[in-house]
Amino acid sequence: MILDNIEKLCDAGKYEEADRLIEPKQRKINKSLNFKSSLMLSANNTKHLKKISKIEADCIILNLEDGVSKEQKPKALRLCAYVLSTMLTCKKKLVVRVNALDEGGEDEIRYLSAFMPDAFRVPKIRTREDVRKALNLIGCDSELHLSIETKESWLNLKDLRIDSRVSAFYLGVLDLFADLELSHSLIVPKNPTISYILTHFMLTCKAIGVKPVSFVFQEYKDMDTFLKWLKVEKEIGYDSKACISPSQAIEVSRVFGYSQKEIEDAKNIVALFEAKLKEGISGFSDERYGFIDEPIYKGAKVIIS
Repeated sequence: MILDNIEKLCDAGKYEEADRLIEPKQRKINKSLNFKSSLMLSANNTKHLKKISKIEADCIILNLEDGVSKEQKPKALRLCAYVLSTMLTCKKKLVVRVNALDEGGEDEIRYLSAFMPDAFRVPKIRTREDVRKALNLIGCDSELHLSIETKESWLNLKDLRIDSRVSAFYLGVLDLFADLELSHSLIVPKNPTISYILTHFMLTCKAIGVKPVSFVFQEYKDMDTFLKWLKVEKEIGYDSKACISPSQAIEVSRVFGYSQKEIEDAKNIVALFEAKLKEGISGFSDERYGFIDEPIYKGAKVIIS
């Protein structure tokens, strides 16, 4: 396979030869923000890259940052480019997590823009100027996703959506706590500090029109605690969480998904409201669903969107 050949050339340090095997092609950008599970895959791992189409996750993060050594980053960059060049349309959202802009991220965005990922995810964002710089580097229609993991980005949270292409924020809670000099021991379900951070992050994201994605739970074998986090996050209002294993992604989709009854009820409410609206009625009582008005209608639309 070409992917294996690119890997061999990169392992031999023959990056220019590897580049000749990778041809940028026009991709159809997946603009959907309805993803629930956001699964991290190391872009230097061909075994994982070959399974993308079969993985049960709505969003795939092709990772060039943490977990990929400095020596492996040039190979990961080219493998990532090849994967994008072969998946011209994809129901899964394909997001590339680059390194910090001043740590190689600028060059990575320049290189990969020709391959048109659905989004670039940029870490260590601090200010609006960082966001502007990232946007200016993207030479295609790709979205920009931000990792919120510094104290400056936390303070500037509501001001970071400077363009409609800025469409999702990921909460990097471990780095954020470290930057705030808070102990990681506070990151347990129902702790008031983490509850506040989760709530504030979600509400601010919603208010400025970006998708909030909750943090990665690193202990991927501890599914009991992971499920506790999902329960807390769903109660707060989240519908998306970052994952590091396929089993986590499956649970996210299950817990954050709507039941068939909820979907059918939403469809019925939408149909009832739209029928009444044609009669000039925007608020009415229904035997099954009680009082239906525009806010109820909009809530139902969210479920079936």
